[in-house]
Amino acid sequence: MSVTTIVYLILAALLSLLVAFFQYFYKEKIQTVRRIVLFTLKLLSFFLLLVLLINPKIKLNTTENSKPILAVLKDKSSSINYFKSEQTLEEVVKKIESNSELNNKFSIRAYSFSDNISLSDSTLNSQKQTNISKAIQSVNELYKDKLGAIAILTDGNQTVGNDYEFVRSNKKIFPVVVGDTTQYQDVRISQLNVNKYNYIKNKFPVEALLHYNGKNSITTEFAIFHKGRKVFTKKVQLSPDKSTETVVANLESTGKGVQFYSAQITKINGEKNTKNNIKNFSVEVIDEQQKGLILASVLHPDLGALKRAIESDKKRSVTIETNLNKQINYSNYQFFILYQPDASFSRVLNAINSNFLVVTGLKTNWSFLNSKFDFSKSSINQSEDYLADYNKNFITFQQKDIDFNNFPPLKGRFGRITIQGNSQTLLHQKLQRFDTKQPLLSTFEKNDIKYAALFGEGIWKWRAAVYRDKESFEEFDAFIGSLMQYLASNKKRKRLEVTSERLYQANEIITISALYLDKNYVFDDRASLWLTLTNKETKEVKRLPMSLKGNSYQLNIEDTPEGDYSYKVSVDGQVINAYGRFKVSEYNVEEQFTNANVKKLQKLADNSGGKLFHLNQEQDLISLLNNAEEYYTTQKTIVKEKNLIDWKWILFLAVALLSLEWFIRKYYGKI
Repeated sequence: MSVTTIVYLILAALLSLLVAFFQYFYKEKIQTVRRIVLFTLKLLSFFLLLVLLINPKIKLNTTENSKPILAVLKDKSSSINYFKSEQTLEEVVKKIESNSELNNKFSIRAYSFSDNISLSDSTLNSQKQTNISKAIQSVNELYKDKLGAIAILTDGNQTVGNDYEFVRSNKKIFPVVVGDTTQYQDVRISQLNVNKYNYIKNKFPVEALLHYNGKNSITTEFAIFHKGRKVFTKKVQLSPDKSTETVVANLESTGKGVQFYSAQITKINGEKNTKNNIKNFSVEVIDEQQKGLILASVLHPDLGALKRAIESDKKRSVTIETNLNKQINYSNYQFFILYQPDASFSRVLNAINSNFLVVTGLKTNWSFLNSKFDFSKSSINQSEDYLADYNKNFITFQQKDIDFNNFPPLKGRFGRITIQGNSQTLLHQKLQRFDTKQPLLSTFEKNDIKYAALFGEGIWKWRAAVYRDKESFEEFDAFIGSLMQYLASNKKRKRLEVTSERLYQANEIITISALYLDKNYVFDDRASLWLTLTNKETKEVKRLPMSLKGNSYQLNIEDTPEGDYSYKVSVDGQVINAYGRFKVSEYNVEEQFTNANVKKLQKLADNSGGKLFHLNQEQDLISLLNNAEEYYTTQKTIVKEKNLIDWKWILFLAVALLSLEWFIRKYYGKI
């Protein structure tokens, strides 16, 4: 107990003594016995009340033993079932978990993983993807400050995520190889590269990387099929010395729309797995490319970021022009970006008659701009940083939240923006986490012209932030692509718009989303949307409800068999429908492996300082861990503060004493 608390208790006792003495020895003139009883009751009750206010605490030193952690990770992806090793794997895990000596030394934590990690007793079972690196990193993060080891039971075949061979682990990793380690003769299409889009009557390249495992030289055939017709073929010779070959086929786009192709390599003698001999792909054939023009008054990194983001979709091309006095045929472009307009844009604004995006910043001439659009700003010559705040009620086009709120701030002139006319705001300005409700990115519609305004420069930092977090520009580029698609389209807006992919793999979750607007073109979250899915070959029909998620309706479909599908999205009580189609290929990435990847698991063990084991060597693993002196129980002292009194009982006792004092005084007529 601290000295301060002891002093407070002494003062409380003295104050209680003084109050009781004043009341019953100085002021009252009553019989001696009764005076002493009342004096004692007052002294105790008043002291207890003061003790409640002081609430004294004492410090207790306790020791805590902390065992090292043994994280047991078991692979629950469908490739384990393919190797028919799931039962043996479970038996090995049980032996590790039930070993008494191991439990005395370690605190054992069992987890299951596929593309995600979960507790061992969860419902995770036979998932369609494998992410070994994520499982290891999750355990390292969870127990980063604790001594321990990781035992991972897997076939070593990863389908998504970073390469686990180079994962950094602060704990030793002991891989246990699950599955067949025998090397069979196998030829497969390991990679297929093709552009998503092409122009009609143009040729497009298809690059296929073929891989061979075997001891003999072989000759096989690689072919590409379109609508059941062979459009490309080539003989391929492979051997142990020449185990890979890249084949490039130049195909011609003959039909408009989405075209489905199948790349195949002929089966060889003694080949066990033929599912990796086929890969399907699709190409969307378009009539012409959408052309955009960026007109800028200044050079800025934003220009390059916008150009790369827009051109990531091969349906669009962008030209950057900083010489605004140059003669330009504006009719050749479908959309424009006006970057930091000033007075030199006067002729440009009179010439363009298409949709556009305005980007403002520190160099923007607001005196010129205020009279041109449905927005204005009373600004001063002082900069300000604007964070983004995502508006989930935005309905101009479908745009998910890509973590806008955590993006770096954009810069602009200090001042208030005023908006007139028909507009929708996707992003609001946020100043030091305070939502100003001022627009940061808004869309406008006036007569037949659609345009958008981004009130801040520095969007290149957003693209870099997405790459830093996701190791890909895809989410940012898709966001800019959706904005450009909205601006480039002159079609009348539909009340029901549906989005889906054209080609799905058999192991993928099929996601279809829909945006439904009421008669006033306002998002309607009260509607009931249904998707009718039809298999074109079997004629099987399913009717599935779509769920409301944010500002759209979504449906996730799992375990969809291979085939061609058409769908219709309808709205209950409305004669409004949207149609689409997609194809599910039989390709299952988990079934592409013929054996366990021992080499990579061995490197994983070596890089972390661990050791590789096979599925029948669990006792060797248990013995190694039990005898390892580097894993030991640690003891630490924990100082805890504990209340010296139980306030409920003290309060009850104080009330009881005060009540007894009152009753005695009442009885003798002193109240």
